[in-house]
Formats: sequence, C-alpha cells, structure tokens
Amino acid sequence: MSDHHGRAPAYIAVFVVMASLPWPSIVAAQQRVPLTIAEAEDLALAGEPGQMALLAQSGATREQAVAAGALPDPVLRVGLANYPVSGGGFSAEGMTQAQLGLRQSFPRGRAQGAEQLRARADAMSESASARGRDVLAAARIAWLDAYYAQQALDLVSESRPFFADLVSVTRSMYAVGRKTQHDVLRAELELSRLDVRLMETKQARAEAQAALSRWLGQDAYRPLAMKLPAWDALPSLEDLRAGLEEHPAISAASAEISAREAAVRIAEEQKKPGWALDVGYGYRDGFLPDGSSRSDFVSLSVSVDLPFFSENRQDRKLAAALGNRSAALQSRAELLARLRSELDIEYARWTDLSRRLELYESQILGQSADQAQAALLAYQSDTGDFADVMRGYIDDLNTRLERIRLQVKRLQSYATLANLGGMEQ
Repeated sequence: MSDHHGRAPAYIAVFVVMASLPWPSIVAAQQRVPLTIAEAEDLALAGEPGQMALLAQSGATREQAVAAGALPDPVLRVGLANYPVSGGGFSAEGMTQAQLGLRQSFPRGRAQGAEQLRARADAMSESASARGRDVLAAARIAWLDAYYAQQALDLVSESRPFFADLVSVTRSMYAVGRKTQHDVLRAELELSRLDVRLMETKQARAEAQAALSRWLGQDAYRPLAMKLPAWDALPSLEDLRAGLEEHPAISAASAEISAREAAVRIAEEQKKPGWALDVGYGYRDGFLPDGSSRSDFVSLSVSVDLPFFSENRQDRKLAAALGNRSAALQSRAELLARLRSELDIEYARWTDLSRRLELYESQILGQSADQAQAALLAYQSDTGDFADVMRGYIDDLNTRLERIRLQVKRLQSYATLANLGGMEQ
C-alpha cells in the first residue's frame, strides 16, 4: 500500500508535464515519425470502407436468410356467419355463428431460399477478404512508389553540389586557358538539366504521396522509413498456383455457384404444391327444440396449390435458374484462368527483375562508378574530353536510380504475387 502511494506523486508529475506540452507540437512530432511499410499496411486495412461495406452487406444478408427460413405469420380470422337479415337476432337461426379462425401457410422453397441467401452472404464475406488482399497489395505498391520517389529526389539533390562544383572548376580552368568555353557551356547546361530533373522528382514525390493518401490519409505525407522489407524468399510457381484455389475471389465465385444451385432447387420446389392449414371455431347461441343449448362448431381444412399451368411460369423459372447456374460456373472458370495467367506473368517478371538487380549490384554499379571516375581523372590530366566526364557521371546517377527502381519493382512484384498466391508475410 505504501509503495502505491509513493508512486502516485510521480504519476501526477508526469501528467502535469504532459498537460503542459503544447498539443500541436505533439501532433507535429507524431507526423515526423517515419512511416514504415508495416504501419502503412495496418493503416490501410484499419476500417477500410470498401471492405467494411461488403462485411455489412454480408451480415445483412445473413439476417435475411434467417427471416427467409421462418414460417410466415399466421392469419387470424374473426367474423359473423349466417346472420339473418330479415329479422331476429343472433340466436334466431341455428346456423348463425360468431367465428374465430387461424390460417397457417407453408410456402414452397423456404429452406432453399434461406440456403441461397446464406451462400450469397458467404460470397460477400469472401469478397471482403479479397478486397482486403487487394487493398493490402495496393497500399504496399503505393508505399514503394513513394519510397522510390523519395530516394530519387535524395539522389538527385545529393548530386547537384557535385555538378555545381564541375561548373566552378571548368570556369576556373577556362579562365587560365586550360579548357574551352564549350566545356563551360556544357557544364552549365547539364547543371540546368539537373535542376529540371530535381523539379521533376519533387513533382513525382508529390504525386506518389497523393496516391498513397488514398489508403492512408494524411499519414501518407509523413517521412518514409528508408528500410525496405526483406521479401526475398518466394515459393515455387507450382505452390503459388495451388494457392490460387484458396484465393478469396475464387471462394466468392464458388459461393455464388452455391447460391445459383439453391436458386435451381427453389425453382424445382415451385413445381410442387404449396399448402396451408385452416382451423376455425364457430360459436352459436340459442337452444334446440328439446331445450338443450346449440352446439358450437369446429372446422379444419387444408388448402393445396394446383400447379397445372406450369409451362409458362415454373418451367421458365427453372430454365432461367439453370442458365444462371451455368453462367456462374463459367465465370468462376474464367476468373481462375485469368488469375493463373496473371500469376505466371508476375512470376516471370519477378524472376527477370531479380536477375537484373543481381547484375546491377554485382557488376554494373561498380563499373559505372569506375567509368565516371576514370573520365574525370583523364579530363583533369588533359587526356580526356569533358563530354565524357558529364556523360560518365550522368550515367552513374542513372545507374544508381535504376538500381533503386529495380529494387522497388521487384518488391512490388512480390506484393502482387503475395496477393495472388496467398503468401503470409
């Protein structure tokens, strides 16, 4: 107990300090926290409107399924029968009755109707899962686009001082007669082109952030964490193809087939007779000639539909239901074929990007840097051309940008494959 009271002043002090901080500063500090791709995934999926709408529709359809499987409400009938209109009262005629009746109908296809709605609810639920996968992949791809835009901007910005130094050095060498005015003009031209490129990369970053904001809102404008996800291990193409069968879009199509099959059974049930049960009670007043009270009446009847004229109604409905089921089967087959094609194309893209990235990292990056450095040394020793220097360093900048682009494209391809093949990450 004493320990609890001893810590209380500390809690109060922390609260007082936090309360004294300006809330705008706290919010601004939160906005400066680097946005990782994992956090972007969580933000994109948290209360995503499209997925929530599908889940709400699924829940509503399940409630409809419960209602569709229930019997309709019974019908209460109250009436007066055989009341004499020419004279007398309630007890004047023996058939005069105060009637109370109850009718309960038993419609055809109730169970099948409930089954159809449950299947459609399952289809909507699976569609919500598919929507979640699509949103996750889209958010990952958008984050990676923003990452590349930021990296490109950083690389171009870091390169500008070097190109500005080249202009200064070339002017100095021209002033002492070692270089020509053409070299100066070329250096100034490339610096101006680099400034244009800097403006283009800023615009590209703004566009990438705006695209990311579709999924993350204002969090898309936070600085990005510069660590890329370690998505290197990829299952075999056969395993990914097998995972397609479990894709929620395919499951949704299968659930829609079940709904169409239930519709066929409903149409078949319509060819059978429906029926209803009527129970009635008739109260009579007055007496018989022998002085005894008139007996009350109880009635029971069953009504049955007679589907004699089914050619233009029930038969047509059954034919339509069979056609819809066939369409659902073909739609699922078309969807599976399309997803398999997309998977094969994306797997080939990922394989190609992996090979190209490995070549850049093992050879091209180093070769590009060496070439630029060699051209500069040759120029400084008056044995090389300034155009080779500019070309070498521009190529080196482009090579580094291309390496980052390959990294990003490869990871985006992985995100697409994860969506299609159902890989856990």
